[in-house]
Amino acid sequence: MEHYYSEKPRSEIEEHVFRYEIKGVELEFISVSGVFAFRQKIDKASRLLIENYRPSKAGNFFLDMGCGIGPISLYIKARYPHLQVTAVDINERAVFYTDKNARLNNLSIEVLKSDLYSQLGGRLFGDILSNPPIAAGKALNTRLIYEAKNHLLKNGALWLVAYHNKGGETLKRIMHEAFGNVEDIEKKGGIRVYRSVNQNLEVPEKSSK
Repeated sequence: MEHYYSEKPRSEIEEHVFRYEIKGVELEFISVSGVFAFRQKIDKASRLLIENYRPSKAGNFFLDMGCGIGPISLYIKARYPHLQVTAVDINERAVFYTDKNARLNNLSIEVLKSDLYSQLGGRLFGDILSNPPIAAGKALNTRLIYEAKNHLLKNGALWLVAYHNKGGETLKRIMHEAFGNVEDIEKKGGIRVYRSVNQNLEVPEKSSK
């Protein structure tokens, strides 16, 4: 069965072209079938994350984990041009359309096909943001959180967004286990933005609970 986190979507390509404004920044997008949020607007969770993100100042390197068609990367680059933005996704179609949307908006970002952090080597980032694929299961999202610590600069932060009662509460608990801290940055309509800061402590073993 094909999902938006499938590596090679085989569904027929259908596109929507739309413009959307967040925090006074209007961008143009092409959304596509087989990639998360195939519609003519940015999903509410990604929007809340974009609206509430503030650079950690740990470094100018920014990672969008699971970029979809690229809204998080592109709005952040537009709002904070000094950041060096990298967007990754396992979905080949997502990678192609994020790059296409970046060029459509004359925004310079790096786009990579990667299974989580597999193609990033030892690279470190000041912030890692994700609207994680809850439907992909707890094991994958646990990896996303624990492995983030190995790719954050000291005092860098992992930012996740989710519906609190549809998997977000579990993500928040795992973030606390991995980082020793987590806070709610914003709450709206059942959606929460969570942030954990890399205080450069030893990573605990993953919980088996």
